[in-house]
Amino acid sequence: MRTKDTIETMRSLIESKIPTFLWGAPGIGKSSIIKQIARENGIECIDLRLSLMDPTDLKGIPFYERDSHSALWAPPSFLPREGRGILFLDELNSAAPAVQASAYQLILDRKVGEYILPDGWAIVAAGNREGDRGVVYRLPSPLANRFVHIEMEVNATDWRDWALSRGIDERVVAYIGFKNSALFGFDPLKNERSFATPRSWEAVHTIVNSSLSKMLWLEAISGAVGEAAAVDFLGFCQVMDKLPDVDAILRGEESEAPTDLSTLYALSSALVSRVLSTPSDEVVSHVLRYTLKLKNEFAVMIVQDLQRQGVSMEHLDAFGEWVEAYAYLL
Repeated sequence: MRTKDTIETMRSLIESKIPTFLWGAPGIGKSSIIKQIARENGIECIDLRLSLMDPTDLKGIPFYERDSHSALWAPPSFLPREGRGILFLDELNSAAPAVQASAYQLILDRKVGEYILPDGWAIVAAGNREGDRGVVYRLPSPLANRFVHIEMEVNATDWRDWALSRGIDERVVAYIGFKNSALFGFDPLKNERSFATPRSWEAVHTIVNSSLSKMLWLEAISGAVGEAAAVDFLGFCQVMDKLPDVDAILRGEESEAPTDLSTLYALSSALVSRVLSTPSDEVVSHVLRYTLKLKNEFAVMIVQDLQRQGVSMEHLDAFGEWVEAYAYLL
């Protein structure tokens, strides 16, 4: 399931308090999606790593109750007592079978020992697939049957929309736009320490915006996404260094339009990123008029990227000119 479809589905299931298991390869943003939904709804998200727990950590420990002369279970303090939120059992299938068994009752009956999960809380679990060479245990059938199972896939278009909204470096966004396959390079059959995932490209964004000398970028970026991807990305960055003057385009000054595909991808991402940082009517108008010089598909891509990021342009005269020029493509 595509990322945007996964988010929409998870929102609905969480709202309905249906226990859900989100599957996917490592580094594709499963945990981020759950935390994003919690932030959007203004609710709490408690992230429990059952792989670090013992069976008694969920159920609590017994203590002697003097008045009733019986043993009661003292529930752990990290479980919620009130309010609304998401109880997120991340890496559930990495937990030992005995720990998974202790979660049975909590997931199905919303209680364990003396503890009862408040009505305002939803239960969501996540984990890597069994074929991803992670440390995982097969979910017992009784536990698996307690969840609705959703499998998330990597989609470059969805990632670009997310990256633009988060201000990810325009060089990274442009490279993934130019080469979609570079976004995710995990192969469970290879024993690689570094490989490309959405998470590792976010690390590349941090590296290229740090104080690290450019002389050391290759080694650092190789450590995030692998050597082949790092070499290819840095070669693409050299293309971006030869772009037309983006600031001049934003000012409405006359600028030439490139024809090389890699340069066009780089320029398109650079323009979208700059507009999002200064989204004035004047700047948007200048960019719209400049796109009339570009190859059709890149003019449309720039406008669609801006619209998906909420940039208003329908009221502008330049947009009317743009629609007139590209009406046959819309």
